[in-house]
Formats: sequence, structure tokens, C-alpha cells
Amino acid sequence: MPAAQLSEKGASAPFYLPQGDECEVFKAAYRGQMPLLLKGPTGCGKTRFVAHMAAVLGRPLYTVACHDDLSAADLIGRYLLKGGETEWVDGPLTRAVREGAICYLDEVVEARKDVTVVLHPLTDDRRMLPIERTGEVLEAGPQFMLVASYNPGYQNILKTLKPSTRQRFLAIDFDFPPPDREIEIVIQETGLAKERVALLVRLAGKLRALKGQDLEEGVSTRLIVYCANLIAGGMPLERAVQVALIEPLSDDADIKQGLRDLVAVVYG
Repeated sequence: MPAAQLSEKGASAPFYLPQGDECEVFKAAYRGQMPLLLKGPTGCGKTRFVAHMAAVLGRPLYTVACHDDLSAADLIGRYLLKGGETEWVDGPLTRAVREGAICYLDEVVEARKDVTVVLHPLTDDRRMLPIERTGEVLEAGPQFMLVASYNPGYQNILKTLKPSTRQRFLAIDFDFPPPDREIEIVIQETGLAKERVALLVRLAGKLRALKGQDLEEGVSTRLIVYCANLIAGGMPLERAVQVALIEPLSDDADIKQGLRDLVAVVYG
């Protein structure tokens, strides 16, 4: 079974700073019993957004980090040998349907192709989950919601969602917050002084401008928070930037030196 993370119903809502009307769209999708697809770069706040909304709506949340080996059986369930007997064990998607929870499939395009086939009956007006191994057909109640995410900028022709799958979801496009919002987020998460956070956010903007040139991916808001936490904890600025904003972006020595030169210009 996948290591699905369960957030309990009634948990306090984690901090999330809205960038637009995404919270209202999520609530409308939930009320309308419609699935939702979140599109955006890694580390821009998609997972935090879902956790925040699940807490706001008072629903349990099953989060599944999708990967190359994730199969439909991992989501639905399978028979396991327990105490000398064979016993059926629900997967996280099945548990979410039974309990009326929110099931979040993070980076859904990374999963095996049979996963999207399983999702189709849940993402149209049938809202049902057939379990072939047990013969059950579960009807999703009004409190169940399916949410998925992926990074459109980091896909190739072999790893993308087919139009027939994408068009079963409502969709919200995410991006990194504008600088003033990102500064507010990092301060809230780390407690680092505003002037120091502002420089980190400015540096992140310069690094993001290199995406598609020297870098495959830009600096995520998550990495800025990591860096600010290191600095707030007493790590020297240069070392914190190295381990949080440079090393995660590239293994190429020349590119890393170029990034260090850019850091020197911003902090010069």
C-alpha cells in the first residue's frame, strides 16, 4: 500500500495565504461534488492549499504522493495475509470514498496508467468506485471529494494527462506568489525579519528567471522557507543559501558557480 498521509477531521487549518479566488473555487467544487485539478510548479503551495481547505471544510484528508510504481491496486486495496488468513485491506482512495473524506493525489501523472482508468467512474456523474476483487461498487457520498495535482512544466510526452482525463476535472492554475505575498508567507512560516526575507525573495526571483536556460526548475516557495528557517536558526547566510537555494537546483559545477555569482550581486 502507498504511504498515504491521513489528516484528521477537525484539525486546525494550516496557514495558507490566498492568491486569488482559489478558496472559493475549492468550496464550490466541494459543494457541487466535482473533482478538482491543481496545476502548478513544485513547491508553490498546492499541497498546503489542499490541507488548508480540508481543515476549513472539516473533512479528513488522505494524501497520496504518486510515483512510477503506484498502481490502481495501491489506491483501491488488495488481499493481504494476516494471521494465516487472507483479509481484504482498503487502499486510501477506497477509505476516502467510504468515509466521505477528501482524497488528494499529488503529482498524479507520475502514477501508472491504470490509475487514471480507476478514477474515471469517480470523476463523472456516476461518482462510483468499482472494486473488482471484492465485487463491491461503492457510491461516493456528497462529502467525498477527489483532488489531484501535477506540474505541467515538468512533463514529457510519456507523462501527461490525456485530454479525456483532464476534462473530467475543474482546474486551477497555480504559480509562485507575487513578491509581497511571498514575503508575507515566509515571515509567517519562519519569523525571520522582513528585510532579510525580502532579499531572499528578490534572490528567488532572479533564480526563477533562469528557468529554461541554465535551470530546469526555479526556486520554490518551499525552498525559500527552508532557507529562512536555517538563517533564523543561526546558520550563516552564505551557507544557508548554498544548501537551500543552490545545491537543490543543480549538480553542474559551472551552473552552481554562476548561481553563487548571482547571489553575490543580489547581496552586494
